[in-house]
Amino acid sequence: MDYEGVKTFMIGMLSRELKPDLFYHDLNHTLDVLHSAERLMAAENINPYDQALVKTACLFHDSGMLKTYVGHEEASCALAAGLLPGYGYNQNEIEIISNMIMTTKLPQSATKKLEQIICDADLDYLGRSDFFMISHRLKHEWDIHQFKITSLKQWYQLQVSFLKNHHYFTKSAITTRESLKQQNLLEILELLNGSA
Repeated sequence: MDYEGVKTFMIGMLSRELKPDLFYHDLNHTLDVLHSAERLMAAENINPYDQALVKTACLFHDSGMLKTYVGHEEASCALAAGLLPGYGYNQNEIEIISNMIMTTKLPQSATKKLEQIICDADLDYLGRSDFFMISHRLKHEWDIHQFKITSLKQWYQLQVSFLKNHHYFTKSAITTRESLKQQNLLEILELLNGSA
């Protein structure tokens, strides 16, 4: 497996080819998920071989946005299946990577440790201080690509529902992110109550 080769290729391709109106699912998001996964894997004592698989899945997990917005996870898996053999990944490794990518589809469905790590990394920002800034980038992207949010109040109501139903899988994410995620939820509820 030539992970470093894949990383160089994917970062180059995503930086050149992702549409500029992807305000959330951009290269910065991919790199943020990659760095979050690296932090979680260090805390969870994941071996180097499995780390390479997770990091590869992180690089590809939203790459399907190059082809389609809805159903991008499947497109991401197809892209991985087409490119990874050229970097020495075998079919079993590609299947593991594809399964990780598919578990990031909402609602997340991770059952295995590596899947849980990429899912927690993908939504790491929910429990961070930059949550509101990132959330508004997603709102702006949705306004263009998926469906119109009629008001900020409607957006915050969606966020409340999402945060209440979301759970981190790994002990490391729960320890480092859950508390601030709950604080972010409380802030949204206060904003909604103040605007009611």
